[in-house]
Amino acid sequence: MASVAPGLAAWGLMTGVAMAKSGMSGFEAVLMTLLVFAGSSQLAAIPLLAAGAPMWVILATSFCVNLRFIVFSAHLRAYLMHQPLWRRLVSGFFTADLSYVLFTKRYPHPSDEALTRRAQEAYLAGNAAMSWSAWVGPSLLGIVLAHSIPLSWGLGFAAILALLGILCSLATTRLRAVSAGVAGAAAVAAFALPLKLNILVAIAAAVAVCLMLEKMPQHRPEHAGNPD
Repeated sequence: MASVAPGLAAWGLMTGVAMAKSGMSGFEAVLMTLLVFAGSSQLAAIPLLAAGAPMWVILATSFCVNLRFIVFSAHLRAYLMHQPLWRRLVSGFFTADLSYVLFTKRYPHPSDEALTRRAQEAYLAGNAAMSWSAWVGPSLLGIVLAHSIPLSWGLGFAAILALLGILCSLATTRLRAVSAGVAGAAAVAAFALPLKLNILVAIAAAVAVCLMLEKMPQHRPEHAGNPD
C-alpha cells in the first residue's frame, strides 16, 4: 500500500482544498473528511452542495458513484463472514478501492484455516490503515492550506495514475484485460449520463461481456489426421 499512498495523498490533498473552496465551513469539511471517507463520492457531492442541489440528488449521486462497493463487499463476504457483525461493519467502512484490490491480489481465495484467516485479516487491516492515513491526513492538510494551494495544480491526477498502475498489474489474463477494456470504453461512451451513471454502465457492460465469454465453448484446433 505504501507504493500507491503518495498518489492517494495527492488526491486527498486536492479534495480537501476543493471542499474548503466550495463554500463549506471548516467544521463541515473536516466532518465530511472523517465520516464519509470516499473520495469519488466526495468530489461528486461537493459541486452539488455548492450549487444548493436538493438532498435527494446529492444522496442519489453518491449512491451511484459508490455502487462498486456492493461488488467489493459481495466478494469479501467469504473472507469475513466468520467475524462478528461489528467487525464486518468496521472492515466495510475502512476498505477502499486500493486496499480491496491489493488484498484480493495477495489472497485470491478465502481460507478455512485459522492461521491463514488471521494473516488475511492482518493484511486487510494494515492496508486499510495505510489507506485511511494517506487519505485523511492530506485531506485535513488541504482544508487548512486551501488558500495556499490552487486547484490548477491538478494533483488529484496522481491518484488516477496510481489506480491505473494497479489495474494494469491485475490484467493478468485475457478475460481480465477484456473486462478492463470494455469497462473503460463503456464509461467513456456513457460519460454524458447524469449522476455518474456511466460508472454503473461500465460495470454492467464489463460483467455482461465477461459472463458471455465464459459461457462460450472453448474451440481447440483439430489434430491432423483426426477423423473427428
